[in-house]
Amino acid sequence: MSALEPRILSIGGGTGLSTLLRGLKKFRVELSVIVTVTDDGGSSGRLREELGTLPPGDIRNCMIALSEDEHLMSKLFRFRFNSDGSLHDHSFGNLFLTAMASVTGDFAEAVRLASEVLAIKGVIYPSTNANVRLRAELQDGQWVEGETRIVSSGQKIRRVALNPPDALPLKDSLAAIASADLITIGPGSLYTSLIPNMLVREVIEAVRASRAVKVYVQNIMTQPGETDGFSTADHVQALSEHCGGVLFPTVLVNNRMPSAEMLKRYEAERAAVVPIDHDRLAALGLNVVERDLLAEDGMIRHDPDRLAAAVFEMQHGKT
Repeated sequence: MSALEPRILSIGGGTGLSTLLRGLKKFRVELSVIVTVTDDGGSSGRLREELGTLPPGDIRNCMIALSEDEHLMSKLFRFRFNSDGSLHDHSFGNLFLTAMASVTGDFAEAVRLASEVLAIKGVIYPSTNANVRLRAELQDGQWVEGETRIVSSGQKIRRVALNPPDALPLKDSLAAIASADLITIGPGSLYTSLIPNMLVREVIEAVRASRAVKVYVQNIMTQPGETDGFSTADHVQALSEHCGGVLFPTVLVNNRMPSAEMLKRYEAERAAVVPIDHDRLAALGLNVVERDLLAEDGMIRHDPDRLAAAVFEMQHGKT
């Protein structure tokens, strides 16, 4: 890669991170990605339960996002089995990563090798090689363990933590943080996709020490069971409380309102537009960048190209 290409490091998980990566791969950038490994639902959760592997789902989605869309292996990694047996709804990509981790004895090495097979643009790092689970203290003071149980608890989340709490990051991911020109976190589930990455030891210190431009990408909609009723400042405050202060002083938000018809559909699922509370954000000393980031596909979500373009223009602190 050319030394002139800006180095962008994106932190997160879930579909939000994949959306950003699908847009960023079209730019001349050097991409690195740190992905959470606390998922315990769906195909990933079943593989984790049966085989003790780290959950491959979020990493698989990032690999697909960074691969050529029509690449045969990309199609294979997307493939899901449909059967009456135990293979039902398992993703081929998840099974491939799990098998590769078993063969190599190292999940991070499995991710590296699978990335080569897919010929992705960029480098993907699991947030840790340790078999960590997410814990949350709920509003009533009770602690529950596991992403699925946390989100389905029906209670407000006070804070989250990792079990074990001393999980270490990969040395290469710390090096990527140190050398980045721009670091993004989000979009994605606040407590289950974003914050868990920051709870891995040494990551907060590495991000704080980095001279990169640091951007938090705000979700467009609240997430039922996780951020009900949250404003933009509420999201930023929760992230900052887990990081020992504001680490991402620039906040990128969508400023186009979805149609009333689409909002009605989401309201039925208890999701609402995240309001931009400018006064509170200003009081926190944040630089708020507003752009039209809305996709035009009948869903309320970020458009990959609009989002990536907005992020790319921030590499030199431009807003």
